[in-house]
Amino acid sequence: MSSPKKLSINSIKKAKNERLLTVITAYDALFATLFEESADIILVGDSLNMSFNGKADTLSATLDQMIYHTNAVCRGAKNTFVICDMPFGTYNNDEEALKNAIRVYQESPADAIKIEGGKEKAALVRNLCKHGIAVCGHIGLLPQSVRAEGGYLVKGKTPHDIEKLIEDAEAIEDAGVFCLVVEGVKAEAAKLIADAVKIPVIGIGAGNGVDGQVLVFSDMLGLFEAFTPKFVKKYMDGSTLVKEAVKSFKNEIENRTFPQQEHTY
Repeated sequence: MSSPKKLSINSIKKAKNERLLTVITAYDALFATLFEESADIILVGDSLNMSFNGKADTLSATLDQMIYHTNAVCRGAKNTFVICDMPFGTYNNDEEALKNAIRVYQESPADAIKIEGGKEKAALVRNLCKHGIAVCGHIGLLPQSVRAEGGYLVKGKTPHDIEKLIEDAEAIEDAGVFCLVVEGVKAEAAKLIADAVKIPVIGIGAGNGVDGQVLVFSDMLGLFEAFTPKFVKKYMDGSTLVKEAVKSFKNEIENRTFPQQEHTY
């Protein structure tokens, strides 16, 4: 099957009123190639060190790592829109954010970057957009703020909290973001956010009243065993399948049933 036509910024915006968007994380060319057929957008998430390096949070990801993995994903999924997460500490002010975003653009084929934060980041987003950087926003539960907030806290539980989230969404939409990730937010609040803005709202742990969904692929495929967040649905039992395959490989080695003649030069 041929790969779908790559989305553009305008077609992503247009999807708001036409269809739901499928977004998935990837960190390498192998899995990016497998996801290309179905994913509208691939996010190279700063979750990479949590998923594959045993880290407790996202804060250890570096810009060099993100650029390396973004290049790998872009090589594997040439016809998919790719967003690079800007890691913790790389956009503390306008000058730093622009310098680091330019690095991402110059050193990888990334189509856009993603940054966390609401109206306090609006001026920074506007400056990036003014300089030709496509920005995806991220509000609600902010993984890069986990230590400051004392954990992964669900947002949108009170009218005041919902009002603030809507203000955040509207502020960064006005600043120029083309889409918005809303994470760890009560479903009713996420629906109100999606209704308040004209750009697609991509949910993760935010119910189904938004304009698309994103999951970390190792969670979705059941490869990550440490814990399963409430919002994750496992579409296969990947860890069991992998273990069984490796066990079969080991048994065939020990029984000298692999390699057979068909696998031998």
